Amino acid sequence: MKQPYQVSPHRMTLNARTLGVAAVCCGLFFGIATLPARSQESANTAKPIPVKTVKAKPAYFEGTVMHANGAQITVRGKENELAVRTFTLSPQAAEKMQQVIDQGGFQYGDRVKVEYDPVTSTALKIKKGKPPKSS
Repeated sequence: MKQPYQVSPHRMTLNARTLGVAAVCCGLFFGIATLPARSQESANTAKPIPVKTVKAKPAYFEGTVMHANGAQITVRGKENELAVRTFTLSPQAAEKMQQVIDQGGFQYGDRVKVEYDPVTSTALKIKKGKPPKSS
């Protein structure tokens, strides 16, 4: 019969010491990590810092109307028919759109040129082009 493996008493004390040192290190680390941060008393927050804002140039998108209502317009690109963009209307463009809707609105396939803000994709102006060629 095989005899069970015997662990020396010296080895047990080594494991106990290692565990004790690890526990003390963890306690110090988490004790320091939970200390509150000090505030920076020398920071002056009395005056705001002026920042220049850069006004983005409006961009243009030409294509054909897929859908249009009083709040947004969806246009398929002229050069790339896979490029489909939906623009929300600015208040000025929404007023113009309401006038266009009262006169019959944009129909599917109408050619338009949308002037929009590239940052927010908001349509600023919508210019109607030539109607599509009927076949």
